[in-house]
Amino acid sequence: MDPLSATFAALADPTRRAILARLADGEATVAELAEPFDMTTQAVSKHLRVLEEAGLITRGRRAQWRPSRLREDALDDATDWLEHHRAAFRQRFDALDREIAAMRREHDGNH
Repeated sequence: MDPLSATFAALADPTRRAILARLADGEATVAELAEPFDMTTQAVSKHLRVLEEAGLITRGRRAQWRPSRLREDALDDATDWLEHHRAAFRQRFDALDREIAAMRREHDGNH
């Protein structure tokens, strides 16, 4: 799977989005991340693995305490992709608005 698809696939899950939101406040262990959810630390670890494979987080290697961190540039590619397509859609909608306005002027001029 390409990196952008992996990012969007990881973000498709609401639990993973909540984990990312929590990590935006600072690093946390699996146990700390599991607290607000009704799931085991093993289930949270699976979510973390998906986030790590998508390049959205990094995980420490300090013995039993493996803190997870949000990567600073984690969403850059997704943001760039969205902004590019947002700009293209804006251009199309602006052109459509101009066309509709011209049609209205023509219609109003004929009546």
